[in-house]
Amino acid sequence: MAGKKGRGLLMVWTDVPADKEEEFNRWYNEEHLAELLAIPGFLDGARYEAVSGGPRYLACYELESAEVIESPAYRTHFDNPTPWSRRMSPRVIGINWSGNTYRQIFPEEAASGGMAPALVTGRLSCEEAVEDQFNRWYNGVYIPGHNALPGCIRGRRYTATRGQPKYLTVYELEHEDVVQSAEWLANRTAHPQTLEMRKHMTHAPGSPGVYRKLFEL
Repeated sequence: MAGKKGRGLLMVWTDVPADKEEEFNRWYNEEHLAELLAIPGFLDGARYEAVSGGPRYLACYELESAEVIESPAYRTHFDNPTPWSRRMSPRVIGINWSGNTYRQIFPEEAASGGMAPALVTGRLSCEEAVEDQFNRWYNGVYIPGHNALPGCIRGRRYTATRGQPKYLTVYELEHEDVVQSAEWLANRTAHPQTLEMRKHMTHAPGSPGVYRKLFEL
């Protein structure tokens, strides 16, 4: 199972009350992650912790497709939580919680490889009037620029099939310090179109977030 990627993602962001944090992490690591990865269509997954941005915790699951969460196997899991899940699920104790499902829109092909040591996640929307131009710029200019940088494994873009805002960008990194490199910082303003497109996009609170891998099976 491990090391596979599809064309869907399930991303769960949450903060956790300090008095529940220790048990929350044990529940996730000892029970919940394995439960989800046993469901057909869940290909790989890992937990991450924010270095900057937020919320603090992120669980990232690679799916065959976004439709996996509508499958009978997933619905059976969702409708029959364990006692520990009923007590510790982010739906129950989470602060700033969101659980979104995404369909990959760029590139066209599915990727390969394991869960990256670090991620940058950008949750954003753009003005409808420039949306076509925005997507052409993101796919043709911005992601290719990042993909050419040292330490960037790949960038992928998604549209939400469940949750908001509409778009998600995920950069997989060799380590979280990549985002502090001169090359990375320069690419954020290297192209004239980038400066123009930034005027029309809005990030969700805590976005972009930089995350280091916390746990995987």
